[in-house]
Amino acid sequence: MIGRNSNPVFSRLILSWFLFLSTPAFVNGQKVELATDLVEQFKNNRVFWQQFKIAQKLVNLHDTAVLKQLNSYLNDDDRHVRGNAAFVFAALGDDRGFEVIGDILKDRSNRPVGQGRAGGWSTVAQITSDRYYAAHLFGDLKDARAVPILIPLLKDRDVNWIVPWSLGEIGDKSTVPPLIETLSDQSPDMRVLAIYALEKLKAKQALPQLHLLVNDDEKIHFDGLGTVAEAAKAAIAKLSVIPE
Repeated sequence: MIGRNSNPVFSRLILSWFLFLSTPAFVNGQKVELATDLVEQFKNNRVFWQQFKIAQKLVNLHDTAVLKQLNSYLNDDDRHVRGNAAFVFAALGDDRGFEVIGDILKDRSNRPVGQGRAGGWSTVAQITSDRYYAAHLFGDLKDARAVPILIPLLKDRDVNWIVPWSLGEIGDKSTVPPLIETLSDQSPDMRVLAIYALEKLKAKQALPQLHLLVNDDEKIHFDGLGTVAEAAKAAIAKLSVIPE
């Protein structure tokens, strides 16, 4: 209690601290949403990509107290929801989250209808979608411990499309050799995805192999339906100017 006869300087300090505690915090001019509100949003919004955005906000609060409230979601039947909760755990330093994401990647068990599928549903398609999302989450985490898990998946036709992106996001230079090897993949899409990852990693050592692709006119099925050669030339131009 601030009394009438209190030291005025001390009283102002106490009042300032009280106002700080009772006023919403601001970061870069943006109101920081309270952890309890974000947890409720996470629980009530099960659209996985929207829920993931909420998960990112939770992580940005750096408050491990939220984990207790999300603990049950590490076992959610919907693997996308489970993965989003695991992302929060892993990003806040709780290894249970990393393990759950890894387990989803290995999980081929039967399951109910989940998210991430367009068109007709099947168990096999759902498993593929869930595993793909888990590989994506490893890229979102940027945790180098995922590298030895992801590298073998460059040859897994169910999820390999996302793996180069995740490796590029993680940024570990040990991924450069397997990505260079992927430049010889039979799929033009995988060749270009590997090019993008190598460019992200600023892997100048890939230049000799990239030069071998400048006449590769196979078309890809994304990013405007360009060719492997176009992607290789663009990467060569960017990597060539990077200092040794």
